Amino acid sequence: MSSPTPHAVKAWLLELQERIVTALEAVDGKPFARDAWQRPEGGGGISRLVEEGNVFERGGVNFSHVTGASLPPSAAAARPELAGRAWEAMGVSLVLHPRNPYAPTVHMNVRFFEATAVGQDPVWWFGGGMDLTPYYGFADDARHFHQSCHDALAPYGDTLHPLFKAWCDKYFYLKHRQEPRGVGGIFFDDFNEVPFDDAFALTQSVGDSFLAAYLPILERRIGMPYGERERDFQAYRRGRYVEFNLVWDRGTLFGLQSGGRTEAILMSMPPIVKWRYDWHPEPGTPEAALATDFLVHKDWLQT
Repeated sequence: MSSPTPHAVKAWLLELQERIVTALEAVDGKPFARDAWQRPEGGGGISRLVEEGNVFERGGVNFSHVTGASLPPSAAAARPELAGRAWEAMGVSLVLHPRNPYAPTVHMNVRFFEATAVGQDPVWWFGGGMDLTPYYGFADDARHFHQSCHDALAPYGDTLHPLFKAWCDKYFYLKHRQEPRGVGGIFFDDFNEVPFDDAFALTQSVGDSFLAAYLPILERRIGMPYGERERDFQAYRRGRYVEFNLVWDRGTLFGLQSGGRTEAILMSMPPIVKWRYDWHPEPGTPEAALATDFLVHKDWLQT
């Protein structure tokens, strides 16, 4: 396999962050704040955040590059072959929570990890993906998003999209609720089965496809009229998003365990959330259709 070049990965990640923020600022009309931070144990990052924007109630696009002399005990227990190795992890992660309940929440992440030891070959992998979480489902939106995911992976073979889609369906699943988080997308991790240059190119294709996957959906929905009923349901469903990120998400847990910056890690939390005891929407309503028609695993490209 080709030798890793983390500097090239970092340069692309920083450029990707800037490109995405510029496009989102053009949609929202409010500038994203910039917060550069340093991690005492090694590394740092740049958080770009908007709150109470014209379109986004809350949204963030974070870059981080953190390093360490050895992995946190919990991470080392999961990957014992990495024990005692120096490591670095870098990535861009974003979550956008539009105010309009008809506009879906979206998450995208691309990342690189490397662990090194004197006299041994480096251990590296890429990961990433994107997934869509609507509150009111639209089949056209789901199809467009999945088509964009498919097209990002198509240059690298026919097998990756079905594999990464299934991985996304499995990963973004609330086991304690027995329901998907949203309509899915793609997800991959520990990806190093091909030479470094090829794995990097695939990851770049995923990150570079995000704006085309999401902005057309956002622009279709942000002008739709809504009322308190829709906002109330949005807040209720956002509770599921919080539950997944705090209970199951590997990136959130690794960030907190490795001494990452808490404000940046928890940027993904929506600003207004509600929980209700054993509540279910009335059958036949648009709120009920979310569960019956959209929070199900299906091949959206054939729907």
